Amino acid sequence: MSIKLAFLAVFGLCAGGIIAAGVFAFLAIIGVFPRLIGKTGTKRHIMLYEIFIILGGIAGNGADLFDFFLPVGGRWTLAVFGTAVGIFVGCLVMSLAETLKTLPVMNRRIHLAVGLQYVILAIGLGKMVGAVLYFSAGMGM
Repeated sequence: MSIKLAFLAVFGLCAGGIIAAGVFAFLAIIGVFPRLIGKTGTKRHIMLYEIFIILGGIAGNGADLFDFFLPVGGRWTLAVFGTAVGIFVGCLVMSLAETLKTLPVMNRRIHLAVGLQYVILAIGLGKMVGAVLYFSAGMGM
């Protein structure tokens, strides 16, 4: 029985590593990281970016595999984490939209001459207000 469990553990770790590598490759291909580095003008900290991307992947996998208790923060920790995840997902979506060139198509279809940034801001604020209402009403707990 222990040999079977050992094989399952090895195959599970290999499959998880392949999936994680695929996700990180997808993020690199669509240009999330280079775009953030270019916008912030922090090229000289490339190694720091790489270290934090790797540590974030490891921490995310660990949080997914194991249940652990965070003794600090409570709702504030959840709010900071949610904000960070929201910023990341927003960057991912905008990078993917830019890669697929959906913004110019949307711009032509709705005949918007100026103010696309306000449309994007309105979408983001709407998502934020919806999430605040959802979690403040206790639906997410």
